[in-house]
Amino acid sequence: MADTDIKNRVGVLGATSLVGACLLPLMTAAGWQVRAFSRQAVGRSGDGIEWRRLDSAPSIPLKEPLAMRRRGQTAATKSRLIPLAGEGSISFWVCVAPIWVLPDYFDLLDAQGVRRVVVLSSTSRFTKKDSTDPEEQAIALRLADAEARVREWAESRGVEWVILRPTLLYGLGRDKNITEITRFIRRFGFFPVFGKANGLRQPIHAADVAGACLAALQASCAANRAYNISGGETLAYRNMVARVFSALGRRPRLLTVPLWAFRLAVAMLRRLPRYRQWSTSMAERMNQDLVFDHSEATRDLSFKPRGFVLLAEDLPT
Repeated sequence: MADTDIKNRVGVLGATSLVGACLLPLMTAAGWQVRAFSRQAVGRSGDGIEWRRLDSAPSIPLKEPLAMRRRGQTAATKSRLIPLAGEGSISFWVCVAPIWVLPDYFDLLDAQGVRRVVVLSSTSRFTKKDSTDPEEQAIALRLADAEARVREWAESRGVEWVILRPTLLYGLGRDKNITEITRFIRRFGFFPVFGKANGLRQPIHAADVAGACLAALQASCAANRAYNISGGETLAYRNMVARVFSALGRRPRLLTVPLWAFRLAVAMLRRLPRYRQWSTSMAERMNQDLVFDHSEATRDLSFKPRGFVLLAEDLPT
């Protein structure tokens, strides 16, 4: 394979994710040769994308990492390393799977001669650390720990890292934020809010996150930096929900309920698989400002996110 092809090759972990779906076409349009990795059923290779499935079946990597040989491990014992067809290495990587998944694949990246990795985290590492919900606190700690592990691993190997932390993610009817609000409205015809629900939000579209990933892959000034990336519009929680009603062609019906009623409703809703992740802390945050400045990303990545506009393709079917 030509040197230019090798230089323009990028590996994408979590390629079937929401951000991955937006990222792959951006990369091929920019001239990257993409190796797309996923643990889910993969697509058909072609048009600049070569799909690879990650699974737990033991297999042999393209080349065995030095770290494995030092530990006396064999390739067969590393179940997460999969064979990669073709010659050459993959110097550039983007992880749009949950950041805590990436350490499972450090050896894979080592084996491929990684030089820069762009990783998605979340501003939830800040907004949920003081949550009244122990599960949410655990998520915040897990994000912070994963970020630290990525930095430590990368710096120990001279690998450039970039961490991007998006705010409230939405898009393509596949997110866990606006999509769940939409489904609740469709099912019940209203949406419950606690208090005035005037806490500020900055919804960010998955396509804008994907654009930031692509920019971070190429911007030399972004090396070894973490960026908070927020949406292009700041609005109150209740106004954000009203926008969802409007996108559905419905008149907004927001029902103000006391916290005890939220607790009761959440306890009942959590019996349904779709609402298992709901908690009373979600209601409490409706009156908290979750706002992050993205001026550094604008400066270094030319980041210009859109306002909060819900198109038909952003609503779940």
